[in-house]
Amino acid sequence: MQRLDFGKASPAAYKALLGVEHYVRESGLEHGLLELVKLRASQINGCGYCVDMHARDARQAGETERRLYAVAAWRETPFFSPRERAALAWTEALTRLSNQPELGADYAALREQFSEREMVDLSLAIAAINSWNRLAVGFGTQPAI
Repeated sequence: MQRLDFGKASPAAYKALLGVEHYVRESGLEHGLLELVKLRASQINGCGYCVDMHARDARQAGETERRLYAVAAWRETPFFSPRERAALAWTEALTRLSNQPELGADYAALREQFSEREMVDLSLAIAAINSWNRLAVGFGTQPAI
């Protein structure tokens, strides 16, 4: 049950976060990659609204059902490229900061696949989806039936 419509309660905050989303979309990172990252972070955070939205958006962008189903177990499947694997590992590490993950191996894999700018832009995308997840979960935003 929705507790609060955060966009109506604080339009300026909502607009600021949309600004970050706009930057990330225009950063040059692949749209499909961004949707996989958003889906994985949303799965970890238990955000039903965002899982629903990003699975749907990824399908509309041409993502296959098989790969979408496998995102939660991406390490155990052969369906993802080295670049996608590096992005998904980085997503998990930054989303699970409270577990104090060792970032060395994940950073090394990231550095092999992404430029410095891309690493920053990807990290910003991860920060943004984690912010959206916290707002949606905290205020009880639900996917439409």
